[in-house]
Amino acid sequence: MSGIARRFQPWLRARQTEHRYRRTPLITSAVGHRVQLNGRWVINFAANDYLGLSEDDSLRQAVCGDSQASFGSGAAHLISGHHLHHHLLQDELADWLGVEGVLLFSTGYMANMAVQQALMQRGDTLIHDKLNHASLLDGARLSEASLKRYAHADMRALARRLQQADGQALIVSDGVFSMDGDVAPLPQMMALKEQHAAWLLLDEAHAFGVVGATGRGTFEYFAYEPDADTLRVGTLGKAFGVFGAFVAGTQVAIETLINRARPWIYTTALPPANALAARIALKRVQQADAARDHLKQLISHFRAAAKQIGLTLLPSFTPIQPLLLGDDARALHWSRQLLTAGFYVPAIRPPTVPKGRARLRITFSARHTFDQVDRLLEALEGCLRAES
Repeated sequence: MSGIARRFQPWLRARQTEHRYRRTPLITSAVGHRVQLNGRWVINFAANDYLGLSEDDSLRQAVCGDSQASFGSGAAHLISGHHLHHHLLQDELADWLGVEGVLLFSTGYMANMAVQQALMQRGDTLIHDKLNHASLLDGARLSEASLKRYAHADMRALARRLQQADGQALIVSDGVFSMDGDVAPLPQMMALKEQHAAWLLLDEAHAFGVVGATGRGTFEYFAYEPDADTLRVGTLGKAFGVFGAFVAGTQVAIETLINRARPWIYTTALPPANALAARIALKRVQQADAARDHLKQLISHFRAAAKQIGLTLLPSFTPIQPLLLGDDARALHWSRQLLTAGFYVPAIRPPTVPKGRARLRITFSARHTFDQVDRLLEALEGCLRAES
């Protein structure tokens, strides 16, 4: 037996016993609100494609019709990989958000790592919400700054951390939390930020496109404007329906990332074809008022009906609607029952969520219909009845 096998086979067996072993589901159709999963057609309530733009044919047609939109960039941005479509997309995103600059990244994971690594130095303090995304925590590990965490959305705890902080403090938080679906208390965070001369990094991956009247995210939702010491990370792989990510901020912050951010400097640039698709997607996001309204109606309808049935939903007005089940085995059982009924809703278990907080993470797309939501509710009620 190899050394790797000796170390990890017992660990893998333990994961299976604990109902925490992970497997990759296989999609054999185009990705969308209805997919062929492991050979069977199901309604997909698992994706982050909130506006359904991954199913927009105009994005595919635009890419196929542009001979300059290659499927490989061939190099890092600083070598020969920076294409006109990258340049235009950055400018268009900056205009949309009303910021001085935007820098594209291949993934949101890389963007979240890059900001903390590039801007924070030894002797500084990173202050994280305890439910932040894994990429934000890994970015803290890449930085030389010390890491402190505060209880989820607890502004008194954040205030204490800021009072104790050494050097420059950077508050780091999701805008919309990916597993709970709730929104960061931005007004209180901004007040504490100003009081302690801190900086702010807000991950808007699950907010841009759907939160706020025109989809501009958490700041728009609270009617706030980001200041010069605020950076926001956005993704192109969720509401935008394509792939990639970006950081939005001041020109000085963007230039600093270009010259210091290792996850940006030392990697191949996003394919120009993807940047072109994102440019088209941005236009669709700007025109998506009807889709956002439909999405809100679906969510309100689902929450009202779920309450009547007796389902325990976490408080969220976003497309992320977590159904708290607690036990890992129970969450897996419900997920399998739903799959049998024709719905794909994955069970989320530790370490993604805290122990005892296993759940079904139900996510909505503007492509979903009220009939599909009603049938999902019937299936969920069936899971509940089967336990009584």
